[in-house]
Amino acid sequence: MVMTEEMMDAIEKDNVVFFATSTADGTPNVVPIGFARPIDNKTIMIVDNYMNKTHKNLENNPKASLVLRDASACPYQFKGTAEIIEEGKYFDEAVDWAKSVMSKLAPKAAILLKVEEIYSVQPGPEAGKKVD
Repeated sequence: MVMTEEMMDAIEKDNVVFFATSTADGTPNVVPIGFARPIDNKTIMIVDNYMNKTHKNLENNPKASLVLRDASACPYQFKGTAEIIEEGKYFDEAVDWAKSVMSKLAPKAAILLKVEEIYSVQPGPEAGKKVD
């Protein structure tokens, strides 16, 4: 699944997204995240500054979902598989980005969400429909 330019712009501009994961047995967890941006039209990078349950969930079950706080600007849910990156290019980018905003941050990882499905969260009859 490929994100459109409009989707990527909305993710880049929103300062809070909601990131959902679950334990291996299916217990859900959702957290607000202040650092999320697309790195290409199939991948969203999330900076792990303070994740505990979320990080542990992803280690055991890499499936995740993301929705923007401002659903009117981007009425979509992005679902996919997350990869935890703790060194290298994407980790370095995550650290640089976070520290440029708040120097006291010490990111633990970059999370790369590979977008596999996109669903509408627009109120109305199309809510929940998979985007082609």
